[in-house]
Amino acid sequence: MRDLVGIVLAAGEGRRLRPLTDVRPKALCPINNTPLLDLAVARVRRHVAEVAVNTHHLARQVQAHLDGTGIMVSVETPDALGTAGALGALREWIDGRDVLIHNADAWLTDPLDQLVRGWDGTRPRLLVGPAGDGRADFGDRRFVGVSLLPGTIAASLPASPLGLYEAVWRSAWERGQLELTDVAGPAIDCGTVADYLRANLSANGGASVIGAGCVVKGELCRSVVWDGCTVEPGECLTDAVRATPSLTARA
Repeated sequence: MRDLVGIVLAAGEGRRLRPLTDVRPKALCPINNTPLLDLAVARVRRHVAEVAVNTHHLARQVQAHLDGTGIMVSVETPDALGTAGALGALREWIDGRDVLIHNADAWLTDPLDQLVRGWDGTRPRLLVGPAGDGRADFGDRRFVGVSLLPGTIAASLPASPLGLYEAVWRSAWERGQLELTDVAGPAIDCGTVADYLRANLSANGGASVIGAGCVVKGELCRSVVWDGCTVEPGECLTDAVRATPSLTARA
């Protein structure tokens, strides 16, 4: 196995996921009662020696969540640096090693074995799925949020706002030097309330998700209730996420 480090990208503001991201960073929004960030870290940790997480929006919540875990936390301020800039800011920590990169908002069940297996570290490799809705990124495939990047390329990235597509992937694709590996199982970008809700239902076998300490006296239909919230008698919560006692987001 190559000497890999893992980076989970968790700095985004999550504008399309508002109002949920007004109270929590997107990376800490739970899928079937486990934060997206924890799911991504667990998936990456199977394959790497060390893990780092970048953060910007509501950074103190992410820092507190990771306190004591041994995970390197890179706080981006005053501005978020994008997917490439995040690696540039972590250049010394990466120390020339190859990088397994996981977007925190990508929900999937693939253990990444196929993505990592046989990679020789000379070209970027992306996990992709079919572009069934027409949103193709490369040929007829769409990127699903996980990639491998050679350490030599990571070392060349600046610590300034820049995306990996613009910095690396687009030109590699045009040169025929971008490797694509198909994802095993479902993959959902939890960028909107509707997609976040869909990921929760998929993770829970189609059933609504109820957090710890919730009181549900009414009815739930295709919905998510975060920890400590209440569904009142006579209330029917449908296609919605109850994030706090006073905040319910509709899909």
